[in-house]
Amino acid sequence: MPTDTLPGPLRFLIFGAALRADSTNARLASLVARLISDTGAAVDLANMRDFDMPLYDGDMETGEGLPRGALALRDRLERSDAFVISSPEYNASVPGVLKNAIDWVSRVRPQPFKTKHALLVSASPSLVGGNRGLWALRIPLEHLGTRVYPDMFSVANSYQAFAEDGTLADPGLQQRLTETVSGFLSLVEADVRYVCLERRWYEFLGDRTEAAITQRAEK
Repeated sequence: MPTDTLPGPLRFLIFGAALRADSTNARLASLVARLISDTGAAVDLANMRDFDMPLYDGDMETGEGLPRGALALRDRLERSDAFVISSPEYNASVPGVLKNAIDWVSRVRPQPFKTKHALLVSASPSLVGGNRGLWALRIPLEHLGTRVYPDMFSVANSYQAFAEDGTLADPGLQQRLTETVSGFLSLVEADVRYVCLERRWYEFLGDRTEAAITQRAEK
């Protein structure tokens, strides 16, 4: 006899895309993780050192397969409903270590980036807060089928931006981050839990057909 069961918590992979131990992007990733965790969602907080891998080499892929770091990133993406990247900006673009990780994982089939929702944030000592790097990061992710959230978030003057408790020192900026994360969570929940995944068709109001459930088919 069927029983109603509550759905499990939404699952998010969150990581800072810098290798430096004291990276402000790691601090921003931790802050986003706290905001998401406070909603009851399950958070997997990582850093780029968890996904150590060599430069992409097609000959290495043919001879040895994907490196362990790429497989680790694949596994954690597959266990998540959505992901958040806090990325620094290097020369107005994407950090090489992050682009390399994306290139390796793009070789996996089925593609783990496809249909995942992603929120992109950045922290930078510059006045533009790393925003140019986020625009560049959208390109490979959207090419791979990731649904990148339209609103991105950037913290300028990042070395002075954080309070001792890990929040942003500027209350207005903290509020904007909270609202951005909240909007992203609502979109992910709608896609995971509701009609985007499964619909029943009706011919007339109140007249339910026996048409089969239609599901999003993406391989």
